[in-house]
Amino acid sequence: MAYSIAVIIILGLSADYLFRRLKLPGLIGMLAVGVLAGPYVAGLMSTEMMAVSADFRKIALIVILLRAGLELRRDQLRRVGRAAVAMSMVPAVFEIAGVMLAAPPLLGLSRIDAALLGAILAAVSPAVVVPLMIDFIDKGRGAKKGIPTLLLGASSLDDVFVIVLFTALLSLAAGNRTDLAAQLLDLPVSVVLGILAGLVTGYLLYRLFSRFDLRPPKRTLIVVGVAIGLTWLEEALAQTIPFASLLGVMAIGFVLLEKAEAIAHLISRKLKTVWVFAELLLFVLVGAQVNIHVAFDAGLAGAAVIIIGLLFRSVGTYLSLTGTVLTGEERLFCVVAYIPKATVQAAIGAVPLAVGIGSGEVILAVAVLSILITAPLGAVGITFLGERVLDRGGRSVYRFKDLRRRQGLPRVGERIRATDSGIVWKVIEEQELWLPAEGQDREPLPAIRLRLWAGNGGGGPGTGKTREATFHAGAPTFEQHWEILYDF
Repeated sequence: MAYSIAVIIILGLSADYLFRRLKLPGLIGMLAVGVLAGPYVAGLMSTEMMAVSADFRKIALIVILLRAGLELRRDQLRRVGRAAVAMSMVPAVFEIAGVMLAAPPLLGLSRIDAALLGAILAAVSPAVVVPLMIDFIDKGRGAKKGIPTLLLGASSLDDVFVIVLFTALLSLAAGNRTDLAAQLLDLPVSVVLGILAGLVTGYLLYRLFSRFDLRPPKRTLIVVGVAIGLTWLEEALAQTIPFASLLGVMAIGFVLLEKAEAIAHLISRKLKTVWVFAELLLFVLVGAQVNIHVAFDAGLAGAAVIIIGLLFRSVGTYLSLTGTVLTGEERLFCVVAYIPKATVQAAIGAVPLAVGIGSGEVILAVAVLSILITAPLGAVGITFLGERVLDRGGRSVYRFKDLRRRQGLPRVGERIRATDSGIVWKVIEEQELWLPAEGQDREPLPAIRLRLWAGNGGGGPGTGKTREATFHAGAPTFEQHWEILYDF
C-alpha cells in the first residue's frame, strides 16, 4: 500500500501542477491519474489500497466539509436559506424526471429502473463543488450575495435527499415491499438529527477548547477525530435512527465559528494544510473507482440520457432561484455548479447490480460515464464562470483573509518569537483596519494590527509588557522578523 500512496502523491501532484499551468482545475488531473493508475487501466493501485479506498475518501470528504462549516456564517445562511432548501430537492426531482423519460426508449429500462438510475445520477458531487466554493470564499468571490455559501449548503442537502430517494427506489426495484411515504418522512428527521448532533458536538468542542489552552494541531486532530466518529455513529444507528452525519460535520464548524472565531480560523488553517494530502487521496481514489471499460459500454445512448437529465436539472436549478436577488449570469453559474457528479455515483453506482437488479450493468455503466462527462465539465465551468460572474467588493472582508494568508500571520492565542531578540510573545488581540493609500483615487489598503503580550511581569494579559505590530501588503512579511511556536 505504501507504493500506492507514493503513486498518488507523485502522479497526483504532477497532474495538479500540469492542469493548473493549463488554466484548468487541478482536480481534473487528479481524477485522470486515478482513472489511468487504477485497477481497470494500468493497475498501479494495490488491492489493499482499493480495499480501504472508501475509508480514505470519507476522511478526505470530512476534512473538506469541516472547512466548509468553518466558513458558514449565520448572516449568509439566513440570506440563502430558502434558496438552499429549494436547490436541495427541486433540481434532483427534475433530473430524475428527465432520466425517467429518456432512459426507457434509449436504454430499454423499465420505469422503476429508470427512476433508480435517475436517483443515482441526480446527486451533485460535494467533493467537486465544496473545494471550489471554498476557494471562491477565500478569494472573496460572491461574498455580497453569499453564492458560494448557498452552494455549500445546497449540495450537502441535495445528497441527503437523493440517497433517501435511492434507498426507497432500490427496495421497489428489487421487489421488496416498502412504504415510500415513510422513507420520505425519514428525510427531514435525518436532516434535523444530523444538524442537531453537529451543533451539540460543536458546542462541547467549544467548551473543551475554551477551558484547555490546546495548540492548533491538537485542536485540529480532535475535531477531525470527533467528526469521523460522528460518521461512524450514523452507520451504527442506520437501522434505527436516521441522521445525516455529513451535515453534522458542517454544523461542528459552524458552531466553532460562531462561538470562538479565532479558534475556528486556527483550525481552518491547519485543515487547509491537511487538505493538500486529503485532496490527492479523494480525487485520485475517486478516479480509481471508475471502470472506464464499463463506461464505454453505455455508449452514445447513455451519454444522451445523462445530457437530457442535466437539461432537466438545469431548469430545476434555475427555477429554484426565482425570487432571489441573483442576476441571470449568477443563476447560470449556479446551474453550472450543480453539474458535477463523482463521489455518490462512485459509491452507489454498483449497488443495483450487487442486489440483483436486472438492468444493474446498464445502470452502473451510465453512472460511471456520468463521472467522466460531468466532473471535468462542471469543474471547468465553475472555475471559468466564477472568475467572471461572481462579485468582488472593493472592501470585502475576505481581502483580510488574503492578507493574512500572504503574510502568514498568527491568530489570537498563538505564541510567537521575535527572531532578533528571542523574546516570546502571545497574540492577545487582533484588529482589521483600512489604511489610507497615497493618492486621492487609490483604494484604502487592508491591514491587520496585532497586540502582543510578553507576560514578563507574571499574571494574565495586561499585567506584563505589551506591544503592537501592524501588517499590510507593503510591509515586511511576518516571517522576516517573527516565527510561530507550536508544541509539536
